[in-house]
Amino acid sequence: MPTGALPARRLYDFELLYVCQGEAVTTMYGQRHPIEAGQLIFLPSGVYHQNEVVSRPDAKFLGIHFDFFDELNIQTEADMIVNEARLAPEKFASEGVLDHLPPLSSRTIYTPPVPCVQMMERVVDEFTLRPAGYELVCKGLMLDILIQLLRSRPARTLADSSPHDAKLYELIAQMEQAPAEDWSNKVIAERLMLSLDHAAKLFKQLTGMPPSEYVQSIRHREARRLLRESDLSIEMVGAHVGYADIHYFSRIFRRLEGITATEYRKLSRIL
Repeated sequence: MPTGALPARRLYDFELLYVCQGEAVTTMYGQRHPIEAGQLIFLPSGVYHQNEVVSRPDAKFLGIHFDFFDELNIQTEADMIVNEARLAPEKFASEGVLDHLPPLSSRTIYTPPVPCVQMMERVVDEFTLRPAGYELVCKGLMLDILIQLLRSRPARTLADSSPHDAKLYELIAQMEQAPAEDWSNKVIAERLMLSLDHAAKLFKQLTGMPPSEYVQSIRHREARRLLRESDLSIEMVGAHVGYADIHYFSRIFRRLEGITATEYRKLSRIL
C-alpha cells in the first residue's frame, strides 16, 4: 500500500492486520494507534476505523479476515465491509471468549511471535492455493494463531525496551527489506556490536528462533511471493532471495514447502 490514508470503514467480520514492512497508523475509538513493522492490530467487528500508511514510499501488510463461529459467508469484499447505505445489523459477527483469558479485543496492538506470523502466512497460502482439506487446515491454524495472540504479552514500545531491543528491531526490519544480503551470525553480531553468542541469544529471545532459521523463513516467504507474482526463472528467484546455488535453493524450498518450486508456481497459477 502506498503512503496515505484509506477511507474510514467498519467490518462485519474481524481482521488481523500485520505490518511486514514500513509503518502505519490506525485511528479507532477516537485514538491514533501507531503500528510498526513486526506488530499487528486487531480490528473488531462493527467498529469504525481508518488505516493510514505513514512510511514512504509504502508499507507491506499481511491481513486475514475471519469470524469466530462460522457466522458469515464471505465471498467478496462486499460481504465483509459494511455498506452504510444498506446496513445489515444481523451480520455483525460475535467475538469468542475463553475462560481465564481476556478477550482479543481487550488489546489493540500485538507483537506476534515469529511462529505465529508463519502460521498466518500459511493460512494465506492454503486459502490461495485451496488444496484438498484446506478449510480444516485454515481453521486449525487460526485457532492456534488466536491462542498464541491471547497468550502473548502486551506489545513493548521502543521507549520501554533496552538499547539492544531497539537495535534488534531495526536489524530485523533490514532483514525483511533485504533478505538476500549476508545475514550470518558474524554479520549480525558485528552490526549489534555484541559477541556471537550474546547476539544469537538476544535474537532468539526476541524472535523465538535462531538468526539462521529466521533468515531462512523470510527468504522462503519472499521466494513464494516471487513464484506467485513474477515471471522470474526459478534460478533468478533463488538468487533474488539469497541463494546463488539453484540446487541448494531447490532442496531448501522442497524441504520447507513439501513440493518443488516449479510445482508451487504451477499450482498457484492454476488455482
